[in-house]
Amino acid sequence: MLPLLTPIELERYHRQIMLPGLGEMGQRRLKNTTALVTGVGGLGGTAALYLAVAGVGRLILVRGGNLQRDDLNRQILMTDDWVGKPRVFKAQETLAHLNPDIQIEAICEYVNADNIDSLVQRADIALDCAFDFKERDLLNATCVRWGKPMVEAAMNDMDAYLTTIVPGQTPCLACIFPEKPDWDRWGFGVLGAVSGTLACLAALEAIKLVTGLGEPLLGKLLTMDLARAEFAKRRAYHDPNCPVCGTLRHESSSPHCLSQRIR
Repeated sequence: MLPLLTPIELERYHRQIMLPGLGEMGQRRLKNTTALVTGVGGLGGTAALYLAVAGVGRLILVRGGNLQRDDLNRQILMTDDWVGKPRVFKAQETLAHLNPDIQIEAICEYVNADNIDSLVQRADIALDCAFDFKERDLLNATCVRWGKPMVEAAMNDMDAYLTTIVPGQTPCLACIFPEKPDWDRWGFGVLGAVSGTLACLAALEAIKLVTGLGEPLLGKLLTMDLARAEFAKRRAYHDPNCPVCGTLRHESSSPHCLSQRIR
């Protein structure tokens, strides 16, 4: 049974409830959802912001490390007086002020083999915004193992990509990127508007999957060259011998796969 919306929630979300395909039922699905966001920085923090103001009922924010001043050009949940302190707790504080109607759990750790199973098991959907492929591969494999959908978003300089992975329906991250790029996570420039653009699209993917609104990027990889404002949508390859998801039965994609589960 989906939770009812309070009078304050009906007022807060009135304009998005008006959207055809979302409505009050979609809003109740959002309220009933727990979203895991890993890598709460310029990408994950901004995605978490738009999940929070959309009314996702519970957020689990995971990110180790302290805020540095050169994070501030893109990490919009942060403030200058927080430099040197664990950024995930500031993210929690900022989001709680924006929307006191939701629950927010902050975990000051990096994703690792010891915590990943418990994190994924407690979530309905994961947003992969980590800053290296070691964390990304770990989250992908765990989401496949537990059958949890994952929104995969990454950027490098002015380029970005986005896809939505549903175990048993779409290729997983290991299918799409069997060989990982030689990527120095500290070795490329970052413009806040780029990470923010991708973060908004990632949050939108999660909202669409939860509510049944629109068509998520199931089995499709969206690539973006934001220096030229060029976007391309490509069909992602499913490797039948993938070591992560190759044993799963892949069925036809449905944009309402998670919304049907969250009832």
